[in-house]
Amino acid sequence: MKKLTLLIILQAFAVNAASHPHQRRDFFTSAVISTSAPTMTSQATDSGAISIREPGLPDSSDVAPVSRDTSVVTASVSVLTTSLPSGTAQILPPPTTQTPETSGIVNTNLDTTGAPTSGPIISTSISTPTTTIRIDIATSVTSRVQAGPQSANIFVPVATDAPPSILGRRSDHPVPKLGIHVQTPPIGTNKFYANFFLGSQTAGTWTHPYSVAWSKGGGPTQSWGMTIQQLLGSQKVFGPDASDNPVGYFINPIGIQPIVLSAVELGSSTVITNTALTAFSANVNLLAIAGAAPTITFPLVQGMGFVTGIFNGGTPILQSGVLFRSITKAAIAPKTGITKFIITLEDGNTWLVYVSGSGVPGQDSTIDFTVVNNGLIQATSSFNGFIQVARSPSKNAEALYDAAAGAYPVTSTLSGSASGGTGSYTLSFEKGGLADTTLLMFALSHHLQSFSSDTTASVKSSFQLDTTTKGKATAVVGDSWTMLESIPTSMGFGPWSPKNANSATIPAEAKAALHTIALSEVSQNMTDQSNLNSMYYSGKALAKFAQILYTLHDILGDIATAQAGLKNLKDAFGRFASNKQQFPLVYDTAWGGLVSTASYGGDSGADFGNTYYNDHHFHYGYFIYAAAIIGYLDPAWLPANTPYVNALVRDIANPTDSDPFFPVSRNFDWYHGHSWAHGLFETLDGKDEESSSEDSMSAYAIKLWGRTIGDSNMEARGNLQLAVTARSLQNYFLYASDNTIEPANFIGNKVSGIMFENKIDHTTYFGANPEFVQGIHMIPLLPSSTLTRTTTFVQEEWDAYFSNGRADAVTGGWKGVLFANLAIVDAKTSWDFFGRAGFDASWLDGGASRTWYLALAAGLGGAL
Repeated sequence: MKKLTLLIILQAFAVNAASHPHQRRDFFTSAVISTSAPTMTSQATDSGAISIREPGLPDSSDVAPVSRDTSVVTASVSVLTTSLPSGTAQILPPPTTQTPETSGIVNTNLDTTGAPTSGPIISTSISTPTTTIRIDIATSVTSRVQAGPQSANIFVPVATDAPPSILGRRSDHPVPKLGIHVQTPPIGTNKFYANFFLGSQTAGTWTHPYSVAWSKGGGPTQSWGMTIQQLLGSQKVFGPDASDNPVGYFINPIGIQPIVLSAVELGSSTVITNTALTAFSANVNLLAIAGAAPTITFPLVQGMGFVTGIFNGGTPILQSGVLFRSITKAAIAPKTGITKFIITLEDGNTWLVYVSGSGVPGQDSTIDFTVVNNGLIQATSSFNGFIQVARSPSKNAEALYDAAAGAYPVTSTLSGSASGGTGSYTLSFEKGGLADTTLLMFALSHHLQSFSSDTTASVKSSFQLDTTTKGKATAVVGDSWTMLESIPTSMGFGPWSPKNANSATIPAEAKAALHTIALSEVSQNMTDQSNLNSMYYSGKALAKFAQILYTLHDILGDIATAQAGLKNLKDAFGRFASNKQQFPLVYDTAWGGLVSTASYGGDSGADFGNTYYNDHHFHYGYFIYAAAIIGYLDPAWLPANTPYVNALVRDIANPTDSDPFFPVSRNFDWYHGHSWAHGLFETLDGKDEESSSEDSMSAYAIKLWGRTIGDSNMEARGNLQLAVTARSLQNYFLYASDNTIEPANFIGNKVSGIMFENKIDHTTYFGANPEFVQGIHMIPLLPSSTLTRTTTFVQEEWDAYFSNGRADAVTGGWKGVLFANLAIVDAKTSWDFFGRAGFDASWLDGGASRTWYLALAAGLGGAL
């Protein structure tokens, strides 16, 4: 008899947020906030957990705990060795003191305010000389650019040539490509599997509904194999006070190790490699020693129904930190060549194990297992073939697994089309194993809502498994899914709403007031305001002035002033197009992308981690949006600047692997329906996204740029991405009172705050004030905002947080954001706020103007 000791570690949110220097923002300064370099250190704990820390942010030792429990839980484990015939071997006695649901690492937020604020809000008042605009050019009207023809194949290359030579190249990126030896760039830096090639390589990967993590000798099993988890909703941890409604966060425990799939040959010399990396999949390989052939290969595909391990001569073992209660070998094989085992764990959960021998479809498997002890089951021989593991909640689910066993997804491919107001996209799953077996996959709620009728027929709605942050995943039996969306083809540069695609007519008196303000704001020094040491803040400034010029040109009809101001904006943009900004961009040949050179000096947090691929869709989205307006107002500007802007588009949203220079869809995740901002930093809770509104901004910018340059496929992709984003945000980020996806005791927050793959925390990286947390999902206010932010949601959020004078009490630039957002439901009050005499310029952030906010309010109707 031996004792198994499990240490339950409660970790602070700040530890796991520490590897995210992006979005530690003071939005209302026109200069970068100085941050300490987030050099990560990995500290092994007694349970094998890795604490990932950024200097300057607190870890669990720095923060007073809410409920830190470091008690040691012990369980008596009797050892039983037996060969398993058909039937059941009972492993007795069951442990008397272990609590499986809490055995592991409960990654609990101990500081609901997130990271410390960067400092006080700084006024946007900028003491710079103004530029005098001479209105002495010929007056001409640039006609509107109409949407191009629809396409049956919208996922075609933007370009395939090298990025503009002005950007230069570097091969010395500061982040090493751990375990990536075969694949050359481009590599998906922001994809779900990135933890496998970062840092300790032990942080989890979430495929939904399953998650996997390399055990690396840690945890209760001390295994060197792959941990497989599928957590129940009842295992979620709510805090900081679980009795609150709404609670501040919810989180899922990690490190429990219910099932670990490994091999006898794996041990302290084991290394992990990554191959076949795509936008939707990766092969993660466990090698007994460096340079050897993989002992086990795990093909990981988002939504996969099983976790599959392909064995190459290794001796399989199954391990459990929850402990085995029983294992049964099925008397009748589900199909020829497949052996089935049914495992019950001490937490009462049932897991199914399917063994397909020799890797040749149709050949019988000869593998059998011996029970070594309550935590270890070992195969009787070495093995060539694959083993599939799944958690079964019911007999109905077991029957579906039986039918799908023997086939597994290898990767997914994306295709799509657009016709009129409808966009369609299809995920097609390439599979291995039995060719005549249809795949069992799992769909999220936003998939189900948009499935075509043919795909809906394949949904098995009675079989659902919980995900960590996306509600329940539903089983779908099919080798492809097709989703349909209504796409916003009528949305252009000007104010727009789903109910009224055309801007309201602005009365002459309102136009006169708006014109006066526009003349003042367009005279600001565009070059100085955009010549910053941050791509993010620079892009916001350029977008602000582009909006002012559009308002002058199209809404107010002041062509001369708009064209005069346009010259100044083109000069300001030209600094970046010629790559002469303070920190020029460079094409990184190591990973395959355009990055700021700011962090090559050693500060990985510079410009929110742009060099480390954080936030690219935010940063470059503003540039793409500004360029779309510039090119719309002056088509002659396009030939010289299109290659540069297209390179930005390719970096964040390359649509196809035909482009050899950029990964497919770096930021936007076509499985989740939204983007991930998190780049090349290991984190225990997976990728994250904070600003859902800047996510939708990037799709809107791509749509407009495609329209401006006449690329109908790009415009259609932008429309489709924007529609998918709106649906996803309304499921997972923006909570109307009828939301049934996220926990009922969380949706009262109205917004997610920070969405991770493993937790959601109603806070920001720069503070927890309501205007911060809610406002980060508003900014910037654009025509697309009315698509993503429904009137029902906006009214409920306003009533919950900002009504009855609470918005008036907000200071700084967030105040302007709140009242601009109010225009979606109350344009008159919004107009009155921005049009008032004595308006305080500090109520505007560096990327906003009174001109645009007034135009938005007027365009949404009933301004006066």
